[in-house]
Amino acid sequence: MKTLIKLSVLLTFVALTAISCTNRPGKSSKETLSGTIKIDGSSTVYPLSEAVAEEFRARYPDVNVSIGSSGTGAGFKKFARGETDISDASRPIKESEVEACRENNISYQELIVALDGISIMVNPENTWIQDITVDELKKIWKSNSTVKTWSDVRPEWPAEDIHLYGPNTAHGTYDFFTEEVLGEAGASRSDYNAVADYNVGIQGISTDKYALGYFGLAYYEENKDKIKLVGVDNGNGPVKPSLETVKNGTYAPLSRPLFIYVNSTSVAKKEVIEFVNFYIKSSAGLAKEVGYIPLPREEYDSQLNKFKEFSSQSK
Repeated sequence: MKTLIKLSVLLTFVALTAISCTNRPGKSSKETLSGTIKIDGSSTVYPLSEAVAEEFRARYPDVNVSIGSSGTGAGFKKFARGETDISDASRPIKESEVEACRENNISYQELIVALDGISIMVNPENTWIQDITVDELKKIWKSNSTVKTWSDVRPEWPAEDIHLYGPNTAHGTYDFFTEEVLGEAGASRSDYNAVADYNVGIQGISTDKYALGYFGLAYYEENKDKIKLVGVDNGNGPVKPSLETVKNGTYAPLSRPLFIYVNSTSVAKKEVIEFVNFYIKSSAGLAKEVGYIPLPREEYDSQLNKFKEFSSQSK
């Protein structure tokens, strides 16, 4: 009898040890995921993609996630050549870019990951401007603009040169801003400080009392101690971009969705599927952290379903 009891205790101990071993934190199949994911494109989407990648790397350290920020247009060129798995974009893909993908037999899935409000920014020492109308923005930025000083915009503003900063032509923010404000993508004056790296533009505005520029909301949120935000008046009174005004559409016409595009051949890689699912599931929390506006939960569910269907068809 004592032998049976000892045997029972021993078997119980072995069973518990086995359970303990199988549940113990360690290298699960997910944690041993490996491979390479290449991302490039929008500088606006970059902070969100980098935030997602940082958490993904912590969870899957054997996956190498590289992220560039060459701009939406430059990113789509690489994407169309098959050089990247994912392309970040701050505007929808253009027909010419669709055709470039088609010529190289590349199909893709567009996914919305967050919302943004292109923000008009000035130096904190600028005391004369609190808001600006869409017509005034057009007057400043149109290709044949004669605006050289602040007083050319409003007579009561200083007769000092206005120093303009904005994205260069490779960026989706440039395309979106010029289309929405000027009525045609690319119809902008060229005599401004056109930057490839948005942080260079922010640095310029933060050190120049007479500067004015436009960049994505996240760049203001990261530098709000150095930059002043300007309200935009679309005819219904001045509105500044925020979680509420971008989501409800009152920050017009500069509210927009942000995208990632996934190459169909890349979903053959488990690490890409895992990353995209992780991206969509994480965006609700991380978008807010980096200064963007998350989608409604049901919209993220819709994007997950869209990607699931796309990846199953592409395998």
